[in-house]
Amino acid sequence: MTLRLAGPPPRPPTQVQNYGPHFQGTNNRDAQLNFQYSQCTGKKKALCVGINYFGQTGELRGCINDVHNIQNFIMSQYGYKKEDMVILTDDATDPRGRPTRANIASMQWLVRGAQPNDSLFFHYSGHGGQTKDTGGDEGDGYDEVIYPVDYESEGHIVDDEIHDTMVKPLPAGCRLTAIFDSCHSGSAMDLPYIYSTEGKVKEPNLVAEAGQGLLSAVTSYARGDMGGAFKSAMGLVKTATGNTQKAEKLSKATRTSPADVISWSGCKDSQTSADAQEAGQATGAMSYAFVTALGANKQQSYQQLLVAIRDILRSKYSQKPQLSSSHPMDTNIMFIC
Repeated sequence: MTLRLAGPPPRPPTQVQNYGPHFQGTNNRDAQLNFQYSQCTGKKKALCVGINYFGQTGELRGCINDVHNIQNFIMSQYGYKKEDMVILTDDATDPRGRPTRANIASMQWLVRGAQPNDSLFFHYSGHGGQTKDTGGDEGDGYDEVIYPVDYESEGHIVDDEIHDTMVKPLPAGCRLTAIFDSCHSGSAMDLPYIYSTEGKVKEPNLVAEAGQGLLSAVTSYARGDMGGAFKSAMGLVKTATGNTQKAEKLSKATRTSPADVISWSGCKDSQTSADAQEAGQATGAMSYAFVTALGANKQQSYQQLLVAIRDILRSKYSQKPQLSSSHPMDTNIMFIC
């Protein structure tokens, strides 16, 4: 028996990762679905949004602090530069720096021109909620939403829009790391693969549930043929049984991506996230735990980091942070961004 020596986890492999069943591809060639990990050696850009909702119902205290803490952390630990960041907080004096619905649409700026091995970072700290799902891809029947500072007049932003804006445009091998420190945020990025602290996918694996309809839908998505993807996916929904099963199939069929997208969220979709007090400062519990866990040990695997984040929060908070991704991933490799 070969034992792996203790030490840092391995870095992400550089080659294309194939997964799932084989199918007939272009020119009748044997093919599989695939994705590529980012090596995070290209350009780095970040968008950080913190909203305290001054003077509004449900005013928060720690969200602006969260943004500055995360900004400083990724600059010092991961090489992000201030000039390549957009920071939106509701104490900004410049109207362009306020976290309005229109300004949060700078999500488009974040992903514009993205290339393989780039590293993009999105952080949101503020109110989150739920609204009735009309697309059929949510097992609980609700979409997750975030609330801009002007949500009372301009409305919330739904997870479908977040996914369409930030995930779909990305090429294979481009990393997007997202942190949602908000209530009901478990699937706020609408990523279909959610991981347990054992490093396993919580829902049935694509391999186990594969059928030609699902493959057709996912490969249509990969080609950018959204009409084909939804047509195939809706065919799946009609033949599946049970709302949760239907939603899981539809989510994987229309949300799987060859890009390297990772989301850390403060809690399950059914839970709230704490606006907390840690180390004498108002802070979101998830943002605090993320910085604390990585600050103690930068060389952690995804599984180790998820466990560490949960351990930090377990003694004081009921929320359970979630890890999700746009593709099946090896949670034993090193987290980089």
